[in-house]
Amino acid sequence: MRIGIVNDSAIAVECLRRILEASNEHEVSWVARSGYEALQCCTEDRPDLILMDIVMPGINGIEATSQIMERCPCPILIVTTSVDSRSGMVLEALRAGAIDVVKTPSFDLDAGGVDAQRLLRKIDNIEKLIGEDDQKRPTMPHSSPPRSPDTHMVTSRGIVVIGSSTGGPQALAEILSFFPKSLSWPLIVVQHDEARHIPPLVSWLDSCTKLQVKTVKEGDKPSGGTVYIACTDHHLIMNRDGSLSYTKGPKGSIYRPSIDIFFESVARNWSSRGIGVLLTGMGRDGAKGLLALKEAGWHTIAQDRETSVIYGMPKAAAESNAAVEVLPLSKIGASILRRIQTRGKAL
Repeated sequence: MRIGIVNDSAIAVECLRRILEASNEHEVSWVARSGYEALQCCTEDRPDLILMDIVMPGINGIEATSQIMERCPCPILIVTTSVDSRSGMVLEALRAGAIDVVKTPSFDLDAGGVDAQRLLRKIDNIEKLIGEDDQKRPTMPHSSPPRSPDTHMVTSRGIVVIGSSTGGPQALAEILSFFPKSLSWPLIVVQHDEARHIPPLVSWLDSCTKLQVKTVKEGDKPSGGTVYIACTDHHLIMNRDGSLSYTKGPKGSIYRPSIDIFFESVARNWSSRGIGVLLTGMGRDGAKGLLALKEAGWHTIAQDRETSVIYGMPKAAAESNAAVEVLPLSKIGASILRRIQTRGKAL
């Protein structure tokens, strides 16, 4: 991969350069010492990935990430000296469109070896996701479209399930702001992120909506007016009794938690029809699961290209004919609310 480095520390830059060159799989396309310089470099030569520091003079990593994702979208991995002490800034960067975060490796061979390998694993996973986005999958024929889920009647309370990744926090905040406190359906969210980043995300989302936002605890049974967010690095699943739990397998999935695994378990085990939504994100996770929901009679929605920070997951859903509707972000919340408010009528 061609990788751009954004860091005002000469020591950090040299460390990152040595790690990338030693891997024999990546090359440094350019180095920027500030967020402003990074924006210029990315505009002139967009790399496959950017390693972005957070604290820099002038335009910091958060603002640089936001501007790059707006002007010349590119996968961005936040690389910072202290992930835990800067959790608030890390969350801001993830809201702005960064994919993930990792600790800056050290020159000390004993300490840096582990951090260097963690960095390379993150880069390898991102490369796999980019490869998935570049794959061209055949679109399902439209000559004989599948039966619309609108022909099915709601037999009991429905639920809304949402999958999101890069750019997801901001998209979730906008969607959740549409809903009244009296919402009768629960919402369950799988957001691609590390478990330690979920609690601050939950706290922030709770301030953006009239609904209660909480993490999913083992055995939870969803209740109306509540947003449940997966909070571990294991996969979230729906059980036959309607309860939620976590599972370690399958271990081969690069998505943890996996949206596909959750959506497919919901399609199998939730007795009534609901609404499935797939938002912005890199890769294809969620498209297969969204199709399973549609085939089970659910109403399915994918975010459109123009409003997605990364048009990977929703694009895969649209290409596989998994989405009944492809909508801009500003219309997704209203569409969900309108269908919920029909209550006992057809979805």
